[in-house]
Amino acid sequence: MQDADLLRYSRHILLNDIGIAGQQAILDARVLIIGAGGLGSPVALYLAASGIGRISIADDDRVDTSNLQRQIMHDDAAVGQNKALSAAAGIHRLNPHVLVTPITERLSGSALDKAVAGHDIIVDASDNFATRHAINRACVAHRKPLVSGAAVRFDGQITVFDLRYADSPCYHCLYPDSSEADEIRCAENGVFSPLVGIIGATQAAEALKLITGAGQTLQGRLLLLDALDMQWRSIRLKRDPECRICSR
Repeated sequence: MQDADLLRYSRHILLNDIGIAGQQAILDARVLIIGAGGLGSPVALYLAASGIGRISIADDDRVDTSNLQRQIMHDDAAVGQNKALSAAAGIHRLNPHVLVTPITERLSGSALDKAVAGHDIIVDASDNFATRHAINRACVAHRKPLVSGAAVRFDGQITVFDLRYADSPCYHCLYPDSSEADEIRCAENGVFSPLVGIIGATQAAEALKLITGAGQTLQGRLLLLDALDMQWRSIRLKRDPECRICSR
């Protein structure tokens, strides 16, 4: 750690639960963020500001004017640009010391598998069940911690699947991909703009806690937020012994 780092990250270093060792772990960390939209924007900004050494951010979509209401990484000048490239530029402006890799294709198959294997923490900021289940399968296969968040209308949720531990539930335990649950997307249903900021910032906090070992993560707990009444609920999660993804 250089003298400039000691100054830049001094407010982290002053925290007993982080300190110099924890900040060094942040500087050494490799984080993959899948999705550079409403959730991915605050995740990327807070992780970059905190000094994550290497951030890869993946999104094959392009910035649309309707995104600007909540996707705070992007601005009017970015409309029409690939979201991963726009996000990488924003990260560099915020903290040029972070090594950022934009991934402009939809991660799937062997590319997703390789990307997950090459990072320490995976943050799921995607917006559809198919992608979430694919990310979960790769994280189970490589035993990588997965920080999962979702937000639509006025409702948000967040949890951590720390798949380094054999007793950890996985995303499939919570939402089996054979279920008939309807997929609710903000494009059809709307989303309260600060909600994605709250959930995304919480995802960033959980990723930093996983890296530094500070406090207790949301492993085994699902937080649900009703932003209309600003009420949080916490639900215990257990591994499904019959889960066809993580019980094998």
